[in-house]
Amino acid sequence: MSDSNATNFTNPSTFILLGIPGLETAHIWISIPFCAIYAIAILGNFTILFIVKMEQSLHEPMYYFLCMLAVTDLVVSTSTLPKTLSIFWFNSREIDFSACLTQMYFIQCFSVMASGIIVAMAFDRYVAICNALRHSTILTNPVVATIGLAVVLRGCMVVLPTPFLARRWPYCRTNIIPHSYCDGMAVVKLACADTRVSSYYGLSVTFLVMGLDVFFITVSYTQILRAICSLPTKDTRLKTFRTCSSHLCVFLAFSVPALFSILSHRFGQNVPLHFHVLMANIYLLVPPMLNPIIYGLGTKHIRDML
Repeated sequence: MSDSNATNFTNPSTFILLGIPGLETAHIWISIPFCAIYAIAILGNFTILFIVKMEQSLHEPMYYFLCMLAVTDLVVSTSTLPKTLSIFWFNSREIDFSACLTQMYFIQCFSVMASGIIVAMAFDRYVAICNALRHSTILTNPVVATIGLAVVLRGCMVVLPTPFLARRWPYCRTNIIPHSYCDGMAVVKLACADTRVSSYYGLSVTFLVMGLDVFFITVSYTQILRAICSLPTKDTRLKTFRTCSSHLCVFLAFSVPALFSILSHRFGQNVPLHFHVLMANIYLLVPPMLNPIIYGLGTKHIRDML
């Protein structure tokens, strides 16, 4: 490792991932909850996909979007955790340069997709509650497919410059990444060049994507809450609010850790490194675990099927 630390190179053949710096002695213990979270995420999301596929009555826009979210959750968690566990269990710290950039792209791309899908789900709930009679005519299968395609294209295109910019930089300082996976900012910080373009682009994408998505979700749920308050009976209001509460929980579980991780990476110089790396892992692992649990418990049709 000392040789690779002292070598000057333009594009390293491999990077070295440290796992969680400062907590190396606890890697085995940390791997236990990480492994449990991953197992629950895999089981829960595949269960959602299986139930929606098998039950004809669930072939509706809300459940199509839920399946899209399950797929993004599976990709995001599988992109990171197997390598993280190999570091914890087998001290397998090397990762190929191209594989590192690919992992970085997949994490960011599918995180943006997940955010877009949550917006689509909020729009679906808005139409279902505020324009219930027109729901089936507004959100037809072609419209749902178009929304899904737009979400995928947005995620792919918005993040595409990131690995290309990262490949351009010379890495003459070190190839050691103090992280458990190839986090975008952690990789860019290793470059011995002016990387402000990457930093500004990443920051602008974060605020543009998250800002617009939060704005659209806020508008949707403001209208939904107004519609709920105008419903005639208390039971109807509670039932309708319960339907929407699971969507809000999913959004908060996704956005709060993500925003904290992104901002602390750029502005939290006083945040301990091990705490930052733990939060960066939580932001990628916990939402994929929570989403199927929240929808499994919060959606009557899925609960009945289970």
